[in-house]
Amino acid sequence: MSRPLSDHDKRKQISVRGLAGVENVSDLKLNFNRHLHFTLVKDRNVANKRDYYFALANTVRDHLIGRWIRTQQHHYEKDPKRIVNGWQLEEADDWLRYGNPWEKARPEYMRPVHFYGRTEHHPDGVKWVDTQVVLALPYDTPVPGYRNNFVNTMRLWSAKAPCEFNLKDFNIGGYIQAVLDRNLAENISRVLYPNDNFFEGKELRLKQEYFVVAATLQDIIRRFKASKFGTREIVRTDFTLLPEKVAIQLNDTHPALAIPELMRVLVDEEKVPWDQAWEICINTCAYTNHTVLPEALERWPIPLFQTLLPRHLEIIFEINRRHLERVASLYPGDNDRLRRMSLIEEGGQKRVNMAHLCIVGSHAVNGVARIHSDILKATVFKDFYEMDPHKFQNKTNGITPRRWLVMCNPGLAEVIAERIGEDFIRDLDQLQKLRKFADDDAFIRDVAKVKQENKLKFSRHLEEHYKVKINPNSMFDIQVKRIHEYKRQLLNCLHIITFYNRIRKEPNKQWTPRTIMIGGKAAPGYHTAKMIIRLITAIGEVVNNDPVVGDRLKVIFLENYRVTLAEKAIPAADLSEQISTAGTEASGTGNMKFMLNGALTIGTMDGANVEMAEEAGEGNLFIFGMRVEDVEAMDRKGYNASEFYNRIPELKQAIDQIAGGFFSPKQPDLFKDIVNMLMHHDRFKVFADYEDYIKCQEKVSALYKKPKEWTKKVIYNIAGSGKFSSDRTIAQYAREIWGMEPTLEKLPAPDEKH
Repeated sequence: MSRPLSDHDKRKQISVRGLAGVENVSDLKLNFNRHLHFTLVKDRNVANKRDYYFALANTVRDHLIGRWIRTQQHHYEKDPKRIVNGWQLEEADDWLRYGNPWEKARPEYMRPVHFYGRTEHHPDGVKWVDTQVVLALPYDTPVPGYRNNFVNTMRLWSAKAPCEFNLKDFNIGGYIQAVLDRNLAENISRVLYPNDNFFEGKELRLKQEYFVVAATLQDIIRRFKASKFGTREIVRTDFTLLPEKVAIQLNDTHPALAIPELMRVLVDEEKVPWDQAWEICINTCAYTNHTVLPEALERWPIPLFQTLLPRHLEIIFEINRRHLERVASLYPGDNDRLRRMSLIEEGGQKRVNMAHLCIVGSHAVNGVARIHSDILKATVFKDFYEMDPHKFQNKTNGITPRRWLVMCNPGLAEVIAERIGEDFIRDLDQLQKLRKFADDDAFIRDVAKVKQENKLKFSRHLEEHYKVKINPNSMFDIQVKRIHEYKRQLLNCLHIITFYNRIRKEPNKQWTPRTIMIGGKAAPGYHTAKMIIRLITAIGEVVNNDPVVGDRLKVIFLENYRVTLAEKAIPAADLSEQISTAGTEASGTGNMKFMLNGALTIGTMDGANVEMAEEAGEGNLFIFGMRVEDVEAMDRKGYNASEFYNRIPELKQAIDQIAGGFFSPKQPDLFKDIVNMLMHHDRFKVFADYEDYIKCQEKVSALYKKPKEWTKKVIYNIAGSGKFSSDRTIAQYAREIWGMEPTLEKLPAPDEKH
């Protein structure tokens, strides 16, 4: 067992990467003390850990500010294109309770956002009147580039009530109502991901989406008109130049209202003719689709739209009228195609199809993995692809190697840098050079040693937080992602139960020990997802306390899964579970993070798994299950879960145990809804892939007993992960959608001559 890294080793790793370089350490200490004393009004006798954090954060922030201002000046001088870019218990996370040292409020750029009201049509145009106003207060967060002195801006918006209390209301007892009205306005940015199963939740969700879009677009137009850093003077009035200076990337359908809002601003406020405004809108906007699941593609009820955003509904109707005229001219007499391609769904309650709005109002449409983009063209958006094939592209997702290797796994970054140098940090394709070390015994030992150190570290974390004794020599088998039926955490559960039953049946056999971890969050109103979490925890309660099993199998549900936990779990993982039904996962990025950090993947040919298999070699992943064409064939034939249940004894045993209360003896029917869904309503065909999945897991266990062979596959995976850098992804967006050329330009620091 390898020793933990010493402090000297850790410092060496960080300094080798150059991520903690400071111009002058003594200045840093002086700044730290200055902020502790004069910003926080504390000394070391009374300061706590949070005070030290704020003092350090403000010290680092000081180093960013000069570069931040210089970056903004540079953008305006160069005038480049702008880019906008047990039971689960939900608890409010009051993360701003103590403030945020990284953000800067910009009250001078506060903007009004309108809701409700009505429209008036006049000879000189349309007016949206009698609206309720909420103010959008911007907060800017600096986002530093990697060793290039650029500090870009992330602007977020907070909702504020438009006026202070009316003294007259206060005097006559209207104080409580005034407070309620204020809270109603400010709730828009107070609650993240409201439960939209109910009308109030739907209204709040639509309000949130429009609030952010309207505030951002006003800000874009203001900055476009000014074009000089810090000025409010209007310089530009020709909006045909907008697409040359602004790119709006619609990240899924949530910001789809940017299209009618931009049209409203151009047509109603700036008096641009409709046809010209529409051309500007299309050339400015582009749409990235992130899901093929129909329930995830937003469809807003017309009555809600009519009440909340009456002018936008009129604009959408006009966009749809012109769009359907074009469809009819290209496909005369094809009324079914008109119905399928309409922005307004007529069946039952009329709804606005926001994905269709995004496609019609954008000049580019892309999926986020090659298989996903192909599915969009072949099925989900087939009609639109046939009409405008030039719009459709693919942009496979990526992850940043700075966060997901160098920062979270410095030991592995160091081992890699010793072999191929440090340039891979900004050019991840250089990891291909590692292939020549796949048979190098010293490199194999170094990679395995780092993994074991990460596992030991994570074992201590797990034991501290979950009070479960972890075998650090067991295989760390991890599935972390949103809890959803299509991601098939239930298939993982069935493997756990099957493995558990096998150990109990043959307790003296030499089993490959596993610590199986599943983590993720369920949407607040998603009952089945919450039941899946409860099933995982129930299985863990039984398995972890069975003396027959001992340390050969442990099951842990990773609570409150988030980036800080991912940074611990991913470097420690041996096996990454990417087991969605083929054709349902758009891309995935967790799969890439695991691959880069030296975990082997067990997965279906879905999302980015397909490209990962190409880059690393399919033989270096554990691929199982139906392909997309197999799923489609089964859909045509009809999926019958009972066939698999009756034919596969181990599957039947596992389902009977869940149904019979083996894992919930105090509530035998606790999981009846899950069993009923799996047997009768499973859209994602868990049973159909069960047999092949179990056989593939047997191959995983067999290979894990051969550590050298296992680590060779790990090296091929790390070497093949270069494609999945976000640097490559963003460069492709820039070149192929935004019409920009990426640059490696480095700005001089504020104290350098330039």
